[in-house]
Amino acid sequence: MTMRTKSSLFMVMLAIVVVATGCGSSGPAAQSGSRSGSTGSTAAATGPKRVVAGIPSNPPMLYNKLNVGGVGGQGAALQDLVHVGLTAYDTARVLQPRLAEQVPSIENGLWRVLPDGRMETTWRIRPNAMWHDGKPFTSDDLAFTLDAVRDRELPALADIRYTAIEGVEAPDSRTFTIRWSRPFIEADAMFSADLAAPMPKHLLEQPYSESKAAFGDLAYWGPEFVGAGPFKVRDMQRGTGLVVDAFDQYVLGRPKVDQVEVRFILNETTLVAGILAGAIELTLARSVSAEQGVQLRDEWKDGRMELLSDDWYVMYPQFVNPNPSVIRDLRFRRALMQATNRQQMADTLEGGLSAVAESFVHPRETEYKDVESSLVRYAYDPRRAVEAIEELGFTKGPDRMYQDPSGQRLEISIYATQLDAHQKMVFTLNDEWPALGIGVDPVIIPPQRAQDAEYRATFPGFSLQGHPRNPNWFYSSEARLPEKNFRGSNNARYMSAELDGHLDRFFSTVPKAERVRALAQIVNHLSDQLVVLPLIWRVDPTMVGNRLVNVGGRGRDATQAWNAHEWDVKS
Repeated sequence: MTMRTKSSLFMVMLAIVVVATGCGSSGPAAQSGSRSGSTGSTAAATGPKRVVAGIPSNPPMLYNKLNVGGVGGQGAALQDLVHVGLTAYDTARVLQPRLAEQVPSIENGLWRVLPDGRMETTWRIRPNAMWHDGKPFTSDDLAFTLDAVRDRELPALADIRYTAIEGVEAPDSRTFTIRWSRPFIEADAMFSADLAAPMPKHLLEQPYSESKAAFGDLAYWGPEFVGAGPFKVRDMQRGTGLVVDAFDQYVLGRPKVDQVEVRFILNETTLVAGILAGAIELTLARSVSAEQGVQLRDEWKDGRMELLSDDWYVMYPQFVNPNPSVIRDLRFRRALMQATNRQQMADTLEGGLSAVAESFVHPRETEYKDVESSLVRYAYDPRRAVEAIEELGFTKGPDRMYQDPSGQRLEISIYATQLDAHQKMVFTLNDEWPALGIGVDPVIIPPQRAQDAEYRATFPGFSLQGHPRNPNWFYSSEARLPEKNFRGSNNARYMSAELDGHLDRFFSTVPKAERVRALAQIVNHLSDQLVVLPLIWRVDPTMVGNRLVNVGGRGRDATQAWNAHEWDVKS
């Protein structure tokens, strides 16, 4: 479906051209000064320690909640370089303290479950916590952050999980307590990268009070970002890249690496070429396809592949004014699932490393055995798919394609980003569905529309995406509607009080047995109603140069940069 590289020699030659023309004197690397004393990413033995990474995206925001659509994964990795919260997930999905001294828990007394079902969580900020501009990080910053993310006039920052907050207390500059009106199982993760990442009150309070409409457009969120993470922004340019320097006063100690450059390389093939040429020694976020990862594993002698198979590829149906309207008919969505050979996708599109996905609960997770019986599965059955479509009143026209009773041709648009894996899946469906009489209109989202929230929310047919497996993304309140400026995590814009109830029970139930029952109800609803059409598990390779130390792959809730302060290079 997509052109493969003919040889590694060609890739190397292409990379040299790209490095010379696209990553040259006009970009951040040149402005920051190549202190390595040589080309490529390898620093001179006596010079500063420098790492050059690449991502196939152009994230405009370093505060990732404000990024739109398919750049969220890339934006999260950049945010982890320059900012941390009170806690952070490691690759094993264990919360680690960052700006806070401890992660709240029942055992240490910082997480209290009250007799009436309410809760309290308390954090103690480390005494040396500091923003990049030298200002202390205090409980006032946390109070301001909660005001902003819970402000209905700022829907881009909203999250359904904040609704359980009843009140806050800040008895001193280093202590902060949240009172919860009901149990909330992720309470200990507040003020982490995904849940109310802290904001500096001293920099943002005034623009927030002056104009909420312009708050999300501040240069602060991008090139003027001031965080509290291991690195601070030196330079950020749209379409080129980001350069960050070690923050000497970082709360966990100065990073071992002096500078990190992240190059924004939109074309994955060009990124692969840069790796083979020695210009890139690390990929961040979701950067190369599984097929490209296998190629690099076999040809790149200066590094290795770290592999994660965790997130899933899904197709989100449009539930608000879809075109054609039959997409809202459950019988039709079930027919499309039966018309899709997902096993063949898994075998051919992800380097043979993937498998069919049925639910957001991964088979290797301990909860899977408890919810498996609730899962509604859809076997590949093109004959039954054809029967179902014809039962809906569609008949084949002279061109052997289905049409409705009015003679309108049945054609489904599928929107996808320019990522290699996304395009391959779309064009696989473009081969498969028309053979049964179902037309496909592939729409590859142009880079200039990637951050257009309305465009990304109002796709008429399906949106194919590789996404994290977060059940809270299916809340009705997260639907990308006009009154929310088309922001939110509910990409399908599916709204169901029944599903909301299951989600509420899951997030507010502490005893595991009861919580798993709620999880089973969520799994059943999503698969029975086909709120999303699951395809296959996504395989995410991370390419790591041999000279890098303490650098690894991603985790379910951790980017490669979760421990960036520990990165090092071999001398």
